[in-house]
Amino acid sequence: MALPNIHNDAPDGASANRVSSSVEDLLLAALARGDNAFQTGRYLVTFKPGADNKDLKALDTGQGMRMADARDFEGQAATLDQLGDADALFLPEINMALIGGHAAIEHKMDAWVGIASDSPIASIDPEYFVFADGGTSGSIVESGFVELATDTTFEGLPGFAESLQQTSDAYLRGFLRATKTIANEIRKSGNGHSHQEIEEETEAIQATWGLKACKVPASRRSGAGINVAVLTNGFDVGHPGFVGRTVVSQTFVGEPVMDLNGHGTHMIGTACGPLAPANPTPRYGIGYKSAIYVAKVLTNSMTGTLASVLTGINWAIANQCPVILAPLAMAGGPSAIFTSVGQSALNKGCLLIAGSSSSGTSVGAPANSPTIMSVAALNKSLQPTPFSPVGKIDIAAPGLDTFSSWPRPRLYATSSGVASATAHVAGCAALWAETSPALRGIRLWQKLQHTARGLPFPVTRVGAGLVQAP
Repeated sequence: MALPNIHNDAPDGASANRVSSSVEDLLLAALARGDNAFQTGRYLVTFKPGADNKDLKALDTGQGMRMADARDFEGQAATLDQLGDADALFLPEINMALIGGHAAIEHKMDAWVGIASDSPIASIDPEYFVFADGGTSGSIVESGFVELATDTTFEGLPGFAESLQQTSDAYLRGFLRATKTIANEIRKSGNGHSHQEIEEETEAIQATWGLKACKVPASRRSGAGINVAVLTNGFDVGHPGFVGRTVVSQTFVGEPVMDLNGHGTHMIGTACGPLAPANPTPRYGIGYKSAIYVAKVLTNSMTGTLASVLTGINWAIANQCPVILAPLAMAGGPSAIFTSVGQSALNKGCLLIAGSSSSGTSVGAPANSPTIMSVAALNKSLQPTPFSPVGKIDIAAPGLDTFSSWPRPRLYATSSGVASATAHVAGCAALWAETSPALRGIRLWQKLQHTARGLPFPVTRVGAGLVQAP
């Protein structure tokens, strides 16, 4: 398999798809190829359960690969831009490795065909880009990330493969131009978004409707001692509502952690916001004493790769976060990659909670994987919202008109989407995890479902029902 021809103004073939390549370089290389496959040119290797350092060493020496290991970085914060000329990066918490495209082809690891039955490798899959979706219900967009993949990796939704085939490289070219200008435009706007807004509540009330529906104000739990990881586009670490809080942040996309879009700050506010914000602001946060772990896996223009998401998950597991909020939704059927990642998290006492997408149709990846908790969104009447999809739903939570924190100078905003529902579940999960060290992984999952409030709707719409605080 020959490397694609690369234009002179793009990164050369040997460097464009390295492990250390930036999202922008990968996009430029994809444009130069002109194949519209939305593949980054790199590969993800999933190892079989039980694969150990000996197997990795065999790849390093036998295959002649220069293998970096996330364990060589403090807290396993392995950022790809620091890997230099490494051919691969091993992520031990999820038992996977990212391999540069040039190295994969050179060592004949760019295809599943030919892998021996006694190999420690379970599968080899191409890596794909992750882009921001169009949004939710007309309020601030804050959920839905569409993985533009063919159904060779994810079984496509009806019509998805056909629509992808019709997409020209003009989309990628336009998207790349946007990545160069969107941050400046966001800064000029002053409020961090350009979507229709619902004005923030000004009435001095005890708590938001979502917290009340989940019985949060009556709970004696605070999330103390529980690490909550949020994988999104960053966080406003200087927000006045989080002064004095434990916040550990890490970027996996080569940009500062600062949230220029609002999505991450809003999700973190709901899951982990303060007990008593300044008057007349209502209480909007659930786990107000939990430690916040911010993984920036999407750039300021809301794009990334599967590797940026997976390195973020690996970091969250390594830092013993019992609750991992991943408000990401990608088109396609259940993914073997995310199923494996979700199982690794459960095995290590961590629960991955994902949005079920904001398409209003079928549940997308990663939430449709059996090892990842899928969340549906409810309105104030505790009915599924029009943008909440149908399918593999495990639990439901408030997702309409959610008041929460927002990057400065605005500070607060109201938003709607499935991601808001996932944040409510993550916050309640932190409260339950505080009640007992035994409530980890699958046991925490089961506790959330067993204590949920039943709702008069099919399981395919609301799962076990409305999440409740302890």
